[in-house]
Formats: sequence, C-alpha cells, structure tokens
Amino acid sequence: MSETILSIAGVSRRFVGLLAVDQVSFAVTRGEILSIIGPNGAGKTTLFNLLTGQLRPSAGTVTYRGEVVNRLPPEQRARRGMGRTFQIAKPFLALSALENVMIGAFLRDRAMAAARERAFAVLEEVGLAERAEVPAAELTLSERRRLEVARALALKPDLILLDEVMAGLNPTEVQQQIDLVHQLNRQGLTLLVIEHNLKVVRSFARRVLVLARGALIADGAAETVLETPAVVEAYLGSRRR
Repeated sequence: MSETILSIAGVSRRFVGLLAVDQVSFAVTRGEILSIIGPNGAGKTTLFNLLTGQLRPSAGTVTYRGEVVNRLPPEQRARRGMGRTFQIAKPFLALSALENVMIGAFLRDRAMAAARERAFAVLEEVGLAERAEVPAAELTLSERRRLEVARALALKPDLILLDEVMAGLNPTEVQQQIDLVHQLNRQGLTLLVIEHNLKVVRSFARRVLVLARGALIADGAAETVLETPAVVEAYLGSRRR
C-alpha cells in the first residue's frame, strides 16, 4: 500500500476580507510528482506557504509524515524533511554559490567540513559544481533557479516544493530543469511543483491539482484534468493556448 507523506484537510487562509485558500484538501503519496496549476492569484504560493510554515492556516490541518505541523515554524518543518524553493530567488548575492548552499547544509551538518562536502555534492547534482566559487550575484537566471533547488536539497528533504523554477527560462534551460525533476524523483524525492506552462506540466507530471480563486477545482491524472472544461475555463479562459 502506498504511503501518504503529506495530507491537507480543509485548509483555508483568510487575509482580512480575502479568502486566499478555501477549504483545500488532498493527499500526496511518497514518490509522487504532483503539479499545482491555476491562474494568477489562484492561491498556489499561499498554499505552499501554508505547507512549509511561512503562514499558518486559518482553518484545517496540514499533516506531514503522520504529524500535524500547523504550528511548527519553517525551520522545524525543514528538519523533518520538507524543502522548498521560492518564486523569486533571493540568494545571498555576496556569497558564493557554495556558501549559499552551505547555509542550508548547516541545518543537518554542523561541522564546517561536512556542510561544505554536502553543499558541493548538491551543486554537482544540479549542474553547478563548476560555478561553486562564483558569487551568486554573477549567476545567470537559470543558474540562480538551480541554486534555489540546491539550497533546498542541502536540507536532505523527503519532500520538495518547487515554486515556478522554470519561469523565465529558454527552452533548453527548461528541459534541463525537467530532467532535474525526473532525476530527483528517481532518487526517491516526492515533488510538488507550481508551473504555468502546460506543455511543461504534461512532460513531467502524472497528477495535476488545479486551484481557482483559492479553491481546489480539479485533482487527477494530467491528461484528464487538463482537458476538463472547468479547468480550461478557469485557467485558460475561453480560448485554449
């Protein structure tokens, strides 16, 4: 029987008069790649913030590996194996790529040598080993996206949440990120991926979850969900793209 690694039950988040996430429920099985899509303002990043602890739910529960984590801060969720990237990459620009990743590695490896070794191994994994000593300020957009993934991987997560890690990239760079997603999944990672490009979603996601106005309107196999009239209307409007 498949193991549920993450479960969200009736989760809502209200900001004064705005209901940003509206009673969302779903479960994630260990080893899944789940893509979360929806129009701008649908609540996707807010949902990620609820899962990883940047925000607390106004209602409902977030359960990770059998433990309700609603009140745990982000660092405690990270220690339990939950990693994430952010939509807008904010590395420490004056630090090298290696030093940026070491900051995440210190959560698991307090010794300098161990953290450095872990960080370099992760940079190799994402294809940035040759740029290890380059200041983050000098990295290209594609390299900064991969650095974000590396920082999350340094935490040794079981579950990783990727927030638009392919945004702004050219087709070659997008393919490199898709290949990385598949590589991480083969290694046993469970992945939740926010992505807008439906061609990209079709290339890696077996299951798709759709948010619109904070509510979950579809959850199922990618090919089925992406052809659902309600999804076409909510996400693409009256004309398919």
